[in-house]
Amino acid sequence: MRIDVLTLFPNIFEGYLSESLVKDAIDRGILEVNLYNMRQWAHDKHNTMDDRPFGGGPGMVLKVDRVVPCVEEILSYDQRPSRVILTTPQGRTLTQRVVEELACEQRLTILCGRYEGFDQRVIDILQPDEISIGDYVTNGGEVAATVIIDSVMRLLPGALGDDQSAVVDSFSSGNRLLEEDQYTRPREYRGLTVPEILLSGDHGLIEKWRDLKRLEKTFFRRPDLLDDSTFGN
Repeated sequence: MRIDVLTLFPNIFEGYLSESLVKDAIDRGILEVNLYNMRQWAHDKHNTMDDRPFGGGPGMVLKVDRVVPCVEEILSYDQRPSRVILTTPQGRTLTQRVVEELACEQRLTILCGRYEGFDQRVIDILQPDEISIGDYVTNGGEVAATVIIDSVMRLLPGALGDDQSAVVDSFSSGNRLLEEDQYTRPREYRGLTVPEILLSGDHGLIEKWRDLKRLEKTFFRRPDLLDDSTFGN
């Protein structure tokens, strides 16, 4: 998958893209991430990308005559069609179902918002998929872009050491239950011990225990995720 990221602050991504599973996916050619500084499309002395809003008000607005040509040129760099994503608190919420949808694309182009956002004509012309990572506001869309990249990358074939890891994650593939408790060595620490069932070697009983723990944790922490279908009704 190719992901193009359009931002005013590309350096924000450097550490993130050079570590852990994301770096590994890039190195193995599973994922390609290209960063573009939108200021390169501002052909004035000060590389101006924003201006005061018409009608007054606080903050600055990203200019349509800078952003649209930037996106259009970058879209031309690859013949594959791309879904254009605009990160904004006003967008549809990023859920695992949305992530699964995005992971089916060959290419994504992520447009990172800043300041008071984009001139509305950017949205009118580009018709992007507006996505929010939650009902709160960050300093810019770069944080949201990394969340999108990270969650989508995990679903790309071969990106994880075990593809089954992504399948059994909470919220994945229609799973509405939270993950069960996990344990590893040592068997005892500060008086707390690993449940004996996990040491029994009886995989049938272990799976039943895990199912019960998933349901129990979801009931107490996220009861909103449960419905009649959870209980087979």
